[in-house]
Amino acid sequence: MKAARRTKLIGEIETLAEEAIFGTLSETYRCCGNPNCRCHSGGPKHGPHLYVSYRGALGKTTGYYVPLAVQEQVRRGIDAWSRLQAYMRELALANKERLIPKARPGRGKPGR
Repeated sequence: MKAARRTKLIGEIETLAEEAIFGTLSETYRCCGNPNCRCHSGGPKHGPHLYVSYRGALGKTTGYYVPLAVQEQVRRGIDAWSRLQAYMRELALANKERLIPKARPGRGKPGR
């Protein structure tokens, strides 16, 4: 990896880290607490409600509903997390290849 690409990746990682949010987005539809509402008698349910799920510290899946006022920021944060992971993988692969270069063609297997 060229130094310019490495520098750009690190800059992108720093930027994305400022807004990244860990989790997976889903939209749910729910019944409300009013038993006379249309949602309890076969009508459409209320929603969509944005929900973020993730694995907690003990490995158990958990999550939270996202308030309407911050849904766009949360969507961007989840997207930032995904791009952050991709950039980190690229950087980690470059680090590995810098430390352990690929075998040159024409060289046999070790031990032969």
